[in-house]
Amino acid sequence: MKIKIGVLGVGHLGKIHIEQLLALPEIFEVVGFSDPADEEAQIVIDKFGLKRYEQLNELLSVCDAVDLVTPTVSHFELAQQIIKAGKHVFIEKPLTESSKEAEILEAMVAEADIKAQVGHVERYNPAYLTALPIIQNPLFIEVHRLSSFNPRGTDVSVVFDLMIHDLDIVLSIVKSDIKRISASGVKVISDSADIANVRLEFNNGCVANITSSRISLKKMRKMRVFQKDAYVSIDFLDKKTEVVRIKNGNEPKQLLDFPITMNNGEQKIVSLEMPEVTINNAIREELSAFGHSILQNTQTAVSIHEGHRAVKVAEEILRKINMLIEE
Repeated sequence: MKIKIGVLGVGHLGKIHIEQLLALPEIFEVVGFSDPADEEAQIVIDKFGLKRYEQLNELLSVCDAVDLVTPTVSHFELAQQIIKAGKHVFIEKPLTESSKEAEILEAMVAEADIKAQVGHVERYNPAYLTALPIIQNPLFIEVHRLSSFNPRGTDVSVVFDLMIHDLDIVLSIVKSDIKRISASGVKVISDSADIANVRLEFNNGCVANITSSRISLKKMRKMRVFQKDAYVSIDFLDKKTEVVRIKNGNEPKQLLDFPITMNNGEQKIVSLEMPEVTINNAIREELSAFGHSILQNTQTAVSIHEGHRAVKVAEEILRKINMLIEE
């Protein structure tokens, strides 16, 4: 059985989603789309041959699920209509503009008994997928997500635009509640913070330092995870994963290993591993996972609860930044 899916919002990212949904014909039948912008709609009609539905209720009447790829400011209103219609929904990140809105949607999804997935696409980045089995009980995490300025993302702050990716990942790999949040940020080009730095302290002792900027000259998307037995480096941009381990001096040496002598004279080996990263299309993977959760009646890969959690933390970070900016 195929899932009849409609796409709501066909801007830059919406068109990419359509392309990837069409690349999954064994899972989805793309029945059409809805978007108020005539120019964007005509591009989709010409390129993909899909039917345009002028009203959302018309699209809802012909589909089983909706891929919601509109600006964040409209997520709450549109998602409510989709959920009330009993349709499964994929909502691009961030889930909503506020934790209150996210809380309402989470409750509605539970009551409607539908599948809802949030588009935290970095969960499907091949470098992250390669590193994930290695990450166990992180003690310290450092993240840099830097991007050049793009007016398309300025409807929200850099915290909701870029940092939200890393907040989701950090919250998913640290199995503990947050004890303390420290944050600072600066407005440079837009009316909201364009660069931000955050320190998250968890009850289990783990600390995460996260820096996000959308006014950088070069792009960077790196995460470094330190734990008792290893240091894991994840390059989300270049799709590379590196693992550094300290081994006993009597263990077999690998090609990239080199010996060190500890202060007590003990011989150790610093071992550098570069596991093979299997390149994928992360958007196709997340949409495929959404489809399989519907067909197999399983939990969605990034649940609406997880999307809500990320929004709640982002909201508190932004509150702290705005307090500093307004002083």
